[in-house]
Amino acid sequence: MVASDLVLITGAGDVGRAVLEKLRSYDVPVRVMVRRDDDRAAELRRLGAEVVLGDLIRPETVATALEGVGRMYFAMPVSPDHLLAATVVATVAREHGRLAGLVGMSQMTVSQMTATSTAESHQQRLHWLVEQVLNWSGLPVVHIRPTSFLDNPLFTTLAAHTIRESGTIALPFGTGRTSPVAVDDVARVVATVLRDPAPHIGHVYELTGPRTVDMTELAQAFSRALGRPVTYSDVPLDQWRAEVLAEAGLPPHTEEHIATMARLHHDNRYDRVSDDVERVTGVPPQSIEAFVAARRSAYLG
Repeated sequence: MVASDLVLITGAGDVGRAVLEKLRSYDVPVRVMVRRDDDRAAELRRLGAEVVLGDLIRPETVATALEGVGRMYFAMPVSPDHLLAATVVATVAREHGRLAGLVGMSQMTVSQMTATSTAESHQQRLHWLVEQVLNWSGLPVVHIRPTSFLDNPLFTTLAAHTIRESGTIALPFGTGRTSPVAVDDVARVVATVLRDPAPHIGHVYELTGPRTVDMTELAQAFSRALGRPVTYSDVPLDQWRAEVLAEAGLPPHTEEHIATMARLHHDNRYDRVSDDVERVTGVPPQSIEAFVAARRSAYLG
């Protein structure tokens, strides 16, 4: 591999780690930027990554991480520093980088936002602004906009708890519809683009599951996958925020983002479906039933 094939991953969360594993399976060299050299960093090395220490809001460390890099995956956890980090990355990449492709992780809600809309969370507003900054930068950008993740605790650990306790999925989504997508499907799209960015530059990929469902239909899919009755219990948003989110001890910025996601689900803002996963990778996204069936023991205990 020549230096221009080197991929820098700045967010090694669930998607980033899956992207790393997929790229390494094709012998693509990967560098991962982390803030601390800890057990997580050691695990990334074990998976075949070169690990460098850095901080996305410190330009000198971003410049070091970009040395010899030809492709980049920009992502970070929910953070009020998201726009600052993207601005630093774009500025440093323009001055020091030689990128053939920069894949930015965004959110589906951006497609429905405007310069002055106010219904979204602060984090979603940051994603909208980040897309503008990356577009203005003139860098070879590809935007990835997934809908809510099937791997989200709302559909995994929290659902598992209420399924075991009462045979229900308890969420404040009302009759709103959604099309959650698996992390693995999103990672397949990102890895496909990073392996050969040229055909994708300038594109926006909106990633969803294969169909939209309301929460009753989602519970029915869980029931079929788990082989036991599961129903949907609609919970008022204020009650759910007080009893579930407050107990999680999340930072205020993160709590506000999740609560807003719940409200937007209730308002049917996630009733979207796209064939972009299959169009980019040649393989359709996982269904809810298949996702849950593969994790049956985690839901039933």
